[in-house]
Amino acid sequence: MKRHALIAMVVFAAAAMFAQAPKGWKVRVDRSASASDPDASGDIKFITMGNGFHATNPQAAIYWNPSNTASGSYTLKGTFTLMKPSGHTNYYGLIFGGSGLEGAQQSYLYFVVAQNGTWLIKKREGESTSNVSAKTPNDAVKKPDASGKSTNALEVRVGGDKADFVVNGQVVHSEPKSALGTTDGIYGIRVNHLLEVHIDGFGVSK
Repeated sequence: MKRHALIAMVVFAAAAMFAQAPKGWKVRVDRSASASDPDASGDIKFITMGNGFHATNPQAAIYWNPSNTASGSYTLKGTFTLMKPSGHTNYYGLIFGGSGLEGAQQSYLYFVVAQNGTWLIKKREGESTSNVSAKTPNDAVKKPDASGKSTNALEVRVGGDKADFVVNGQVVHSEPKSALGTTDGIYGIRVNHLLEVHIDGFGVSK
């Protein structure tokens, strides 16, 4: 089967399992290719809940509304509550600077945190990913409490010549914009597999 036909089938299948999505939102599944770290069974669910969104991810995915774009200087925010830890470390958080998200040439940056108290900044181009900054522990990243939950408020503050990456009000990293490539484009949410996450306060301000 040709690659573009396979991508079309994957997007169609994702749309089918995503029927309950908030109006205008799309999903792209990022299936595990690792036999030692398989996805769970079941369908991805992404729904409006309260004033935010709720994601249940047996497989990893990104979520976005094509009308949600930002350029120039802006601040992207979202508060993420991990409902329970997974059996191993998995990341969740913000995507930005996105383009071509439904096709083979997908491109986006992502700033994410995990239950072990680390943060990570990566870039995806097509099926390849590269680290902008490696997995880094920081006390600002809250780990699950006795109830199994943790809440982390994430921000990407894009300025004229740099971007600050913020967890719970603390700048954990700054990166020159030249090292990030484009920060203009679609913004959204990424949740890795085996996670259930609630998202509040998601959006962009100038």
